[in-house]
Amino acid sequence: MKNWNWLLLIPLLINFTQCKNSKTDQLQTSKNINDTIPQFDSINWASAYQFQKIDLVDQANKYRFLDKFYHDFWMHKNVSGGFLVAQHGKIIYEGYSGFSDIENQIPLTAETPIHIASITKVLTGLAILKLVEFDKIKLNHKVSKYLKGFPYEDVTIEDLMNHRSGLPNYLHLSDDKNYWDNSKKMTNQDVLEILIQKKPEATGPAGKNFSYNNTNFVLLALIIEKVTGLSYPKAMKKMVFNPLGMKNTFVMEFEKDSARVSKSYYNNGRPWNYDHLDVTYGDKNIYSTPRDLFQMDLAMYSDQFLPKKLKEKAWKGYSYESKGVKNYGLGIRLMEWDNGGKILYHNGWWHGNNTTYVRDFENEATIISLGNRKNRTIYSTFRLVSLFGDYPFRFPDASDSHSGKSEDSLKNLEKQMDSVKQKTRKDKVEHLEEKVDSIKGKIKK
Repeated sequence: MKNWNWLLLIPLLINFTQCKNSKTDQLQTSKNINDTIPQFDSINWASAYQFQKIDLVDQANKYRFLDKFYHDFWMHKNVSGGFLVAQHGKIIYEGYSGFSDIENQIPLTAETPIHIASITKVLTGLAILKLVEFDKIKLNHKVSKYLKGFPYEDVTIEDLMNHRSGLPNYLHLSDDKNYWDNSKKMTNQDVLEILIQKKPEATGPAGKNFSYNNTNFVLLALIIEKVTGLSYPKAMKKMVFNPLGMKNTFVMEFEKDSARVSKSYYNNGRPWNYDHLDVTYGDKNIYSTPRDLFQMDLAMYSDQFLPKKLKEKAWKGYSYESKGVKNYGLGIRLMEWDNGGKILYHNGWWHGNNTTYVRDFENEATIISLGNRKNRTIYSTFRLVSLFGDYPFRFPDASDSHSGKSEDSLKNLEKQMDSVKQKTRKDKVEHLEEKVDSIKGKIKK
């Protein structure tokens, strides 16, 4: 009888041992990640790289141009948000307007975290690249290696990173009753379960074509969790936010944070309520500030946060099947021109949040615009990159926002032309002269 009792206990002992080993494995994974994450808390990223010497006269001219732009264009368009422009590791101009909470008249400041929408993908991409650096994952690994039951066998981590996975977009599936009841909040795990259980049809073979798709970065967040043994919010804080000194940046956890974060608004000031898609992360749901994103940008110049070879792999284009200058790297958009010019950037939109991040690496220039009251003016700030290099973008100026301001536009451009004449190539000056002549013609009329 005693022998039978021992036999009955064997399955329980096996189960206990398996549970213990599972927990030990998860803790060990987390411990390994902790051991391999470099501690950069004491690094001043602005001094970690030898930036070009600042020309004070040139910077003063740019400041005057940007100040005029901010008041005549940004403020006139009633933008609620933060705006920052920097060059050579220093902020040239920043401004903050509007409210983080209109109902309670709480002003939006430099320390107010704003939903950065798809700029989140840039930060998720950095976390994946850190795991590659730690040799915890490889870009050519199949997604199914990390997400059990994932049915699209040919899709790799790199395919997710550069939007060449061919997977269906969960944002579209969520509105189809065959896949989801949108009276319920959808989580990252729910997205994975839909793919596993319902296996919606892929849009194409993995690696064949570019198709921007939020599903990719929702899955990357799950891979981060699987490999680190940490939740995505904790992993991002440990691997990205803390090392980069991003003090006002966090992943919104809906139950904990939804009532306290800066609100999102329609252009008329009406609150934009949360919906069933406001829980998923990796593709969105990071809140940050222009200053924090500038901290991230500064760290990209030196090779201390990410090694040079990994950055080169991340910042090249992967989709040349279509003509044009636009392309996508690993978690970052880019534009490339035949003359060697190159810009890294990412725009974002979620509810009332419009966002833009632009990096002109050659000219060491950065533009960051974040808004929480739906306004496409945010995207016009991208064109300010023409202040720093020979790019084919028209300057946003006062004449864009309202009539009767051509004289102001002329003054702006004349100041800018005086500034760039000292250093910039002749073709840039001639381009500005043509614009000045055009505005003079409008005034005469």
